[in-house]
Amino acid sequence: MNKAIATALSALTLVLGAGATPAVLAQAASGAAAKPPAKAAVKAAPAKGATASTAARKARLAPAAVKAVEEVTPIDDDPSITLTEAQIDLGRRVFVGDIPCELGATVKVAPARRDGFFMVTTKGHRFLMHAVESRTGALRLEDAKRGALWLQLGNKSMLMSQKLGQRLADECQSADQLVVAQEMKTRPPVNLLEPAPAGPPSTR
Repeated sequence: MNKAIATALSALTLVLGAGATPAVLAQAASGAAAKPPAKAAVKAAPAKGATASTAARKARLAPAAVKAVEEVTPIDDDPSITLTEAQIDLGRRVFVGDIPCELGATVKVAPARRDGFFMVTTKGHRFLMHAVESRTGALRLEDAKRGALWLQLGNKSMLMSQKLGQRLADECQSADQLVVAQEMKTRPPVNLLEPAPAGPPSTR
């Protein structure tokens, strides 16, 4: 017999002895039988994967890994840029390849997928450039989106960041530019502002 019910019956017996009515006895018996036993509270344990997922979100790539990813990520081409025939013709005069510069720097100029466009890269920088017409006659490659300029002269080239306001590489010379630079040293160009040298004296 249930222990709670037995206890209730014992109490009823005592109450009967005290002269309680049958209705009171029935109410006391039903209340004792209906009372459920107390249960211990159970606290849910945290999921094991929660700590691991939080640690994964906090993880960050090392600088070397970020650099490696950026170097292989292609620069988005802008299909809205349409080159003229003159700009494409200027692009055929661009020196390509690994071009050494001062202070041990190197600028790589390589043709891009679209005709007239070039990938110009140096340490920590990459640009997608195309030729533009200049007032001075110098050959200019520009990346307007990233604010960069590659200026090619007869004897040297330079890479400038207009966005940063500084030169990224200077005194860059391809093999053809080296030849022109040597010729300029041995045969400097004539200054048109200087008076012409006097001719031989007249024999008349």
